[in-house]
Amino acid sequence: MIVFSPPHPRHAVCIFYLVLRALDTIEDDMTISLDVKVPMLHEFHSYLYQPEWKYMESKEKDRQVLEDFPTISMEFRNLSKVYQDVISDVCHKMGVGMAEFLEKKVDSQHEWDRYCHYVAGLVGIGLSRLFSASELEEPIVGEDTELANSMGLFLQKTNIIRDYLEDQLDGREFWPREVWSRYAKKLSDLAKPENIDMAVQCLNELITNALHHVPDVLTYLSRLKNQTVFNFCAIPQVMAIATLAACYNNKQVFRGVVKIRKGQAVTLMMDATNIQAVKAIMYQYVEEIYQKIPSTDPSSNKTQQVIASIRAMSLPGSPMASRHHYSPIYLSCAMLLAALSWQYLSTISKATEEYVQAGEN
Repeated sequence: MIVFSPPHPRHAVCIFYLVLRALDTIEDDMTISLDVKVPMLHEFHSYLYQPEWKYMESKEKDRQVLEDFPTISMEFRNLSKVYQDVISDVCHKMGVGMAEFLEKKVDSQHEWDRYCHYVAGLVGIGLSRLFSASELEEPIVGEDTELANSMGLFLQKTNIIRDYLEDQLDGREFWPREVWSRYAKKLSDLAKPENIDMAVQCLNELITNALHHVPDVLTYLSRLKNQTVFNFCAIPQVMAIATLAACYNNKQVFRGVVKIRKGQAVTLMMDATNIQAVKAIMYQYVEEIYQKIPSTDPSSNKTQQVIASIRAMSLPGSPMASRHHYSPIYLSCAMLLAALSWQYLSTISKATEEYVQAGEN
């Protein structure tokens, strides 16, 4: 009997991205009333099977994905059913989650995780299921949703932490009240010069929270076999740890934009091609954070503890599932797709060049 493997997932990944970009555009469009937007978010997954559906009234900069949605949905319906099922399922869950958080702010750290799951963790889960469905990766990659979720949460929390000031200027709040309320009466107060010391302590606590996902990230990456998939997944993660290291204990987060340098980004993209290299990168940046921990910081003990756990996984010879090594294939394509995934996971939909160029000096 001849067994045919599913087609390569690169086309499915691109369609997945465009579908989620369309969904995200609806969520972000503040000109759409809630009585229209909520049903749209709940039903958006069904539009994938409606050849003529499109939305022409959006004012968002990415409105083209809604206006040309018939083209996107046609390409979606041309995918293998196994890919369609993954994309439709994730789209449905994400739409429901987005609707849930339209009218409420993120209060507890649990809700922060929940919000990040809906807008980013589900992306990681969906991509992982596509990788496994294509047979480029083992079934466990798609089945272990906890690890895949952590991949998304680490990126999303990094974006939320870094983008404090820009989100404030846009009237958006994503830092969990449970944390920031210990340091200020209003989240916007953290940007006031007289509150900078408390603001930095709040920042450090949130970065410590995000670092707890790094062990899951390393375990996830250690399971990957395909070089292109590995590059696609690893590059955004090393960008994220470098960004957190730049933000840690940094007052500039509350005064402007903190970005990693262009040369630094290029080096990360070229180096993050195997698990040992990624472990070394993680070790380098958590050491950088460790050296900046203030002795008076309220979260200093927790920060030191999570860094110790990352160190233990990052040291040469540390116990971790082995990974087969292949020659780099389609490296430039993987880098582009990684940049696109990083772009999607940005809470304010920044241009891809922000991470391809990775910041200006």
